[in-house]
Parts: sequence; C-alpha cells; structure tokens
Amino acid sequence: MAHPDDIEFFCGGSVIQLARRGVHIDFVLATSGDKGTEDPAIDGPALAARREEEQQRAAGLLGAAEVEFLRHADAELVESLELRGEFVRAIRRSRPDLLLTFDPTPAYRQHPDHRVVGRMALDAAWPCARDRLTYPDLGPPHKTAEAWLFAGPNPTLKVDVSGVLNEKINARLEHGSQTGSPAALRARWRHIGAEERFTQVDLR
Repeated sequence: MAHPDDIEFFCGGSVIQLARRGVHIDFVLATSGDKGTEDPAIDGPALAARREEEQQRAAGLLGAAEVEFLRHADAELVESLELRGEFVRAIRRSRPDLLLTFDPTPAYRQHPDHRVVGRMALDAAWPCARDRLTYPDLGPPHKTAEAWLFAGPNPTLKVDVSGVLNEKINARLEHGSQTGSPAALRARWRHIGAEERFTQVDLR
C-alpha cells in the first residue's frame, strides 16, 4: 500500500474475510502519510506518527499479523530499484500466496503514489522475488501465485463484503486524522462499501 487508510478504503472487507478464514496477513506501507492533512497545527513528522498509530489500531481490527512502514515521503514515491528491492524483501519474508495492491493502469485522478506502488509491487512479485539471482541478499526466492489489483478500470472479481461492512467501517474510522464526520462516513460507506472490486493477475 501507499498510505495509511488505503487498505481500509480499497480492500478492508476482503482482508477481514480472509483473516477470519485463518489466512496470515501482513501489511507493507510505503509511506506514513506525512502530507495528508489540512490541519495547520500539525507538522509532517507528527502527522506521520499519528497515522502510523491509527494504522496499527485499524490493522488489529482487520486481523493483520504485521504492519511494516517503509517511511518514504508521501507524494514523492518514484519507481526505483531501491523501492522494488524493499518490496522484494517484504515478499520474501512474508511469502504470500496472494498480493493485494493498486492497479497501476493509468486512470483518471489516480494518486501518483498509488501508480508507483502498484507497479513496483507487481514487478517485485514477478519476476524479481521469484528469481534467486535477483536481489540475492534479500532472502530466499518466493513465487506468489496471484495478485488482486484494486482501483483499476476493468475489474474481473467482485467480492461481497456486506457481512463485514460494519467492521470495515470501524477499521476505517480508526483513521481519525482522515475523518471529518464519522456519521457522514458511516452513511456513505453503508451506501457504497458492500462490494470490493479487483483485477486478478496470475503470477505463476
């Protein structure tokens, strides 16, 4: 993911349902969201610390086992061998069967960090984490079976999360720094949040 609250917004219900089936889930966030505020009284480092705490609480509600923050600057991510390597290391450590990340396909009004994270995560999973001679010092190779990409223009998978919608909303509300009116958010998400959409990509 790129920022704290991306998980809850795009795939929180799916994560909850996977966790309830006993799936081990790890989160990796490229930034800590140090730019995402209109509050003139808080600076970037303080905001980042607050948003990390919010994400940790939300992760607990979603059922995640681990949360890793790479702490790159918000809105400044670029495609690089270094960032790809950080994702390779995370994949080889967690050894996932399924990768959830952004669809990097160009789309209208997509945050630039989202495009970068989607592309770098996919490149890290295939072929880089798979090939033992690529980033050989970052752990033993691992083959991730598939990716589910969200926020893309042509989803191929729809997941009904209506049964865990309240839990998904509660996790999103842990991000108080990103919430104006909790009541308004609840009403909006009850209207639009019962289905999550992904594009499935075979990585084998």
